[in-house]
Amino acid sequence: MQKILFVAHCLLNTASKVAREPREGARQEEELRIAVLKKAIDQGVQLVQLPCPEFTLYGACRWGHVREQFDNTFFRTHSRNILEPIIREIQEYLAHPRRFEVLGIVGIDGSPSCGVSYTCRGAWGGELSRRDDLQEVISTVQRAEGSGVFMEVLNELLHEANIELPLVGLFAPERERVLSLLDFS
Repeated sequence: MQKILFVAHCLLNTASKVAREPREGARQEEELRIAVLKKAIDQGVQLVQLPCPEFTLYGACRWGHVREQFDNTFFRTHSRNILEPIIREIQEYLAHPRRFEVLGIVGIDGSPSCGVSYTCRGAWGGELSRRDDLQEVISTVQRAEGSGVFMEVLNELLHEANIELPLVGLFAPERERVLSLLDFS
């Protein structure tokens, strides 16, 4: 039986992330990303890459965003449009339980779009060059409990299709959550 794991786009392609200076904890996140991929490959798990809603909407030269910027009808509609084929793909795998086992879905905690348990929030937005309080605005950006908008839409679509799958986020301080998806005999 083939084991299938759906993963956030940047788990396989970190080039799709917003270009930035390395932040605190980035090394631990990268080590966990590599550990998850190595464990999946070693166990013969097939990885299916989800589309990146930020890249497919804004491209490679985008700024970092917070959840509040994505929590709108336009981003949600875009997310739904690029996720509908994924839902059909999941349904097809689930329709053949003797051949396939879908282990779950892995997001990226801390992401405003792909966070599962944690997202990025803040009073961010508007014209940067006209702000005299830019440092204050930047200081509002923080990791917060809750899901990113893309994962929220994915969860809605799974619910609409009556699909129940584990949905966990890659998050270095809670590494066992994601690694447990790959603990099987």
